[in-house]
Amino acid sequence: MPVQFRQIFLAVLLLISFDISAQKITYSNPDDEDSRQLSAYEIIGKIGGNIMIYKNYRDDHYVTLYDQQMKMISKEKLPNIPDRLINSDFINYPDFAYMIYQYQKKSTVYCVAQKIDAQGKAVGDPVEMDTTHINFWASNRVYNMINSDDKNKIAVFKLNTKSEKIHYLTTCVFDKDLKLINKHRMSIPMPNRYDYLTEFAIDNAGDIAFLRASSASQGEDEINKAQLLYKPLNVEGLSEFDLELKDIYLDDLKIRSDNTNGRFLITSFYSKTRRGNLEGMFSYLWDKQTKIGVTNSRIPFADDFRSEAKGTNSGTKSAFNDYFLRNIVMRQDGGYIITAESIYTTTRGGSPLNRYDYIYGSPYAGGYTPIGTNPYLYPWYRTRSFGQQTRYYADNIVVLSFNDKGVMEWSNVIRKSQYDDGSDNFLGYNMSNTGSELHFLFNQQEKRTLMLSDQSIEPSGQITRRPTLRNLDKGFDFMPRYGKQIGAKTIIFPCQYRNYICFAKVEL
Repeated sequence: MPVQFRQIFLAVLLLISFDISAQKITYSNPDDEDSRQLSAYEIIGKIGGNIMIYKNYRDDHYVTLYDQQMKMISKEKLPNIPDRLINSDFINYPDFAYMIYQYQKKSTVYCVAQKIDAQGKAVGDPVEMDTTHINFWASNRVYNMINSDDKNKIAVFKLNTKSEKIHYLTTCVFDKDLKLINKHRMSIPMPNRYDYLTEFAIDNAGDIAFLRASSASQGEDEINKAQLLYKPLNVEGLSEFDLELKDIYLDDLKIRSDNTNGRFLITSFYSKTRRGNLEGMFSYLWDKQTKIGVTNSRIPFADDFRSEAKGTNSGTKSAFNDYFLRNIVMRQDGGYIITAESIYTTTRGGSPLNRYDYIYGSPYAGGYTPIGTNPYLYPWYRTRSFGQQTRYYADNIVVLSFNDKGVMEWSNVIRKSQYDDGSDNFLGYNMSNTGSELHFLFNQQEKRTLMLSDQSIEPSGQITRRPTLRNLDKGFDFMPRYGKQIGAKTIIFPCQYRNYICFAKVEL
């Protein structure tokens, strides 16, 4: 073998060896209590160099610390937390975290924050953020929590919808030390009979934006009118801006803040007719400084892309009817990346359900966090065939890249095929942003065993199918979409081992 060729061969071999060795999985030992009594859990993040996970055992609330080898360091019970919570959310910082929860006592619902230090212990007394008096027992959350990307602004808000003509919105914005910056109560006219409010977003300046959408008739999912409602931090009133929809119907509207460029992005799939096939992607970029829409674009999907994206449950024309938006990544240059996943269900003895059969949107609505619910719709998953045996499917992922003018730069499809009966815990994917790539991790069935697969996509749209991750021990079944990225190339995943819930640290 020539010397030059041998050197090149050894260099390539070393690169391959380094790439493989860089992928590492470390498992925690199952906790005996996690099998019998664990009701809910949440991966909080990396705090003070350790990994912090919240666990709820019926009426008790604990914070468990793991070291970098996933060995349990401590398990601290949180005092002063009520037995029954309506809901809880977490915000993590480098050396502490907040648990923001709500509970009801008699006729009052309390929204409270508890600070947790790097040792997993409660610091000080709980901070009351807001209260609401109601005349019924609340089974769903009354407050919703959102935070800015830099986590320096935290907002809790509630919506009173008793009146069909006017909804009343109360917003409370806090800084990272939980000091109240302002509290505003606003009336929102709902001029059309089928108006409703969709997602909320808050940017680093503390400005809040959300959407008022209107459908053609009761029970219809398609949106034929929509307005952006904008509330600056220190301004009490709302500004309203039309999205100027013409001859299209929008699907499930999403909104994201672009802090680098001072914008908000509104996006959705669209169709040309009511209950028609999804034709393409609608995008609206709104600039805070000029108060105008920078772009209002609709990008139709080409037939070759439809053919590539379609799954076993659809044809070319209906290729995107089972797709639901999953991730939106804002780029510093004003562009953005959107991902969507093909997800649907079937029932025993029935045909596949389409997106119009899901009463509250995606068949996995509210299911993307183990202890959460969809904050703007209804909890958990229900269809018109509720109560029957359900088979869940999660198929291909599409990735779309757009520039700052809303023009599509490239598109690609990550192929996968998943299904399970009675549970969707092991379906779906986790997307992690390492800076240079987006990694998509998901389970693939191999010889009756679930194997965690990793495919990455570069800024150019090129897909790399990586080798199977090392140390995939038999018996550990990953729950990919419940995973949380805690570092540049580190993700924590919950796993099921026999009847236990344990956790795995994956280093890419």
